[in-house]
Amino acid sequence: MDRTESLLTAPTGGPSATGPAPTPVPESAPTAADPPGHDPRWARPALFGLLVATGLLYLWGLGASGWGNAFYSAAAQAGSESWQAFFYGSSDAANSITVDKTPASLWLMALSVRVFGLSSWSILVPQALLGVASVAVLYATVRRWYGPAAGLLAGAVLALTPVATLMYRFNNPDALLVFLLLAAAYATVRAVETASTRWIALAGVLVGLGFLTKMLQAFLVIPVFAVVHLLAAPTGLGRRIRQLLLAGLAVLVSAGWWVAVVELVPASARPYIGGSQHNSILELTLGYNGLGRITGDEVGSVGGGGRPGGGGGGPFSGQTGLLRMFDTEVGGQISWLLPAALILLVAGLWLAGRAARTDRRRAGLLLWGGWLLVTGLIFSFMSGIFHAYYTVALAPAVGALVGIGVTQLWQARTTPTRSAAGHAPAGRVPAWARWRGYAATLVLAGALAVTAWWSWRLLGRSPDWQPWLRPTVLATGLTAAVLLALLDLPVIKDFGSARAPHDDANSLVTSGRAGRWWTRGVVTGVAALGMAVGVAGPAAYAVQTAATPHTGSIPSAGPEVAGGFGPGGRGGFPGGRMPGGGEFPGGAFPGFPGGGNGQFPGFPGGQNGAFPGFPDGGQAPGTPGGPNSGAGPNSGTGPDGGTGPDGGTGPDGGTGQRGGRGQRGGGMGGLLDAREPSAEMTALLKADAEDYTWVAATIGSNNASGYQLATGEPVMPIGGFNGSDPSPTLAEFQRYVADGRIHWFLGGGGFRANGGSSASTEIAAWVAENFTATTVDGVTVYDLSSGKQG
Repeated sequence: MDRTESLLTAPTGGPSATGPAPTPVPESAPTAADPPGHDPRWARPALFGLLVATGLLYLWGLGASGWGNAFYSAAAQAGSESWQAFFYGSSDAANSITVDKTPASLWLMALSVRVFGLSSWSILVPQALLGVASVAVLYATVRRWYGPAAGLLAGAVLALTPVATLMYRFNNPDALLVFLLLAAAYATVRAVETASTRWIALAGVLVGLGFLTKMLQAFLVIPVFAVVHLLAAPTGLGRRIRQLLLAGLAVLVSAGWWVAVVELVPASARPYIGGSQHNSILELTLGYNGLGRITGDEVGSVGGGGRPGGGGGGPFSGQTGLLRMFDTEVGGQISWLLPAALILLVAGLWLAGRAARTDRRRAGLLLWGGWLLVTGLIFSFMSGIFHAYYTVALAPAVGALVGIGVTQLWQARTTPTRSAAGHAPAGRVPAWARWRGYAATLVLAGALAVTAWWSWRLLGRSPDWQPWLRPTVLATGLTAAVLLALLDLPVIKDFGSARAPHDDANSLVTSGRAGRWWTRGVVTGVAALGMAVGVAGPAAYAVQTAATPHTGSIPSAGPEVAGGFGPGGRGGFPGGRMPGGGEFPGGAFPGFPGGGNGQFPGFPGGQNGAFPGFPDGGQAPGTPGGPNSGAGPNSGTGPDGGTGPDGGTGPDGGTGQRGGRGQRGGGMGGLLDAREPSAEMTALLKADAEDYTWVAATIGSNNASGYQLATGEPVMPIGGFNGSDPSPTLAEFQRYVADGRIHWFLGGGGFRANGGSSASTEIAAWVAENFTATTVDGVTVYDLSSGKQG
């Protein structure tokens, strides 16, 4: 008979009331989990159904998101054209500058583009497949120690977490990062089972590959994996320490080889390292993408993090603090089942009690609980740039803790508890054991009630979206929690058992013990209803997310929430909306003179909405036109400096409903989203393209990426992502122009903040002073071919 007796009961080694007790196995050498072939018959079809459903959720209508994050799509296109660009992760095939991350995620996309050609599907499908694979790996990891029911529930929670649905349909590095960390967790579990050196070394290799995907974020799980192996691996302390040292070496080699190559290759023989101020991958690793994210000291970034108690260091981070994962911007992305996961973690550790050092039940809880707490606390208190979509890294841990906790507590409510002497009660279960089992029921009911209440709160942040769902989830969830607690009362069970025959070994809910046949079906139905209610909110958000196109650099899952962001992600500050802070009247910044709709406030010596000291009366570097070269009162082609009512080509300054392609964006002129050039602009750039190294140059990588993806030709992103990197310098740019390597300079994009180089400003000023401006498709362009010498 299978060790897994019910959908909600994990494998146990405990005795059965219908047969002789098995030979005791020492806790220090736990038996291996059942191999997949010994799973109950429903396990494989259920897993297959889960993976198919996940694939449909992540793949359906995927092409509607276009290039997704065009910043990475352009780099993938460049890597498909040039192996040098592939290796370094360059933004353009001419290798002027790299993206501001390590390139592993780009390698996957670039290979796909090489094989299938450049399209949104070749860019985004690999991310969706990584999502399906992540669900499968999480299932396999949880199943080994807790059974297929726990694995299925964990996988379903991961698949339906809104931020997971978002990121597995998007082309940021997070999809590959989470998959690699999940694979490392699986390797750690295998290493703990038999104190395997090979498996713990593999875990190190996978974490190192995670570094090559998203740098130091991958290292957040290292302390957790190390502690779990050190605590629970069934071998001597000395061997455990040696194994961890070997795993650390594996991390160093798998992460460091690429860094070493980049550092050793002369700067003249490789592209500039984007995101650094001194062309150094070590600076990028430890600064802008490393400790700077913790401290907020990120030279050249657009903005840092918030500070507790009000104020903030920048527009992209929100307020730091213990409740950051539950706030308006982040809560709907990840926190639906986060309270339940924390409750179930504590309850699971309580059930483990004073187990032996190698107890797997406790080791698994420490692994997933440590992952959740360490990563979650760092996200909560980091003062540098933080985006809500980072929380996809928490989704596997939340799913695992929910799957493990629910099945462990369900088992505890029906399995005889060992007495203080270590023996299971024989015959009729004593009162102390039955009431202890009822405590497990109360924890389950409490977790369900808290989940229903918190779902009600989260759904209340978007009251106009599916308004029927909010009261339904609350009422149904609380009702299910109360019924579960009442039906499992020992006195009610005693009343039923006095009139009922004993169960056989094939009982649906219990493992061969006297059952309460008249309540069993009802309790199981209530439990199933509770699980459905628990995932109803995130599932609804996930479906909405999958049905909504997402573009830009800062995507967001779910519908628009009050004080936060809506569907489609964020490409800028639409209508003057600041993250987490609503809208300023008319899109202006309050309290400043001259801050027109969607404009930055006027500064002394500059025109309305301009920056001081820039050419043509304070125009920001590379923005279309100046006071003398636009078609609107504030130097654009529409009122307030753009091509639409508020400075863009849509109602609030972009090209969509609120200024972005999709749902939002555009407000920062190409900083966070890519332009979609017209056919006229594309034809202009492609003309005589073979005569130039770069068909154009423009400030900011996102601004350049739109033109590059439209033409298929290299476009130089001056200053990298933020326009604040010293690549190229003014002297280098002048030399490129003199050598006839750049055809056009295009206005738009770029934004200096938090320090960084002024090279992009100097280049924009030099171009404006020495070349004639024309306007194409609402964009100011300069023909640099006249500057060619010789």
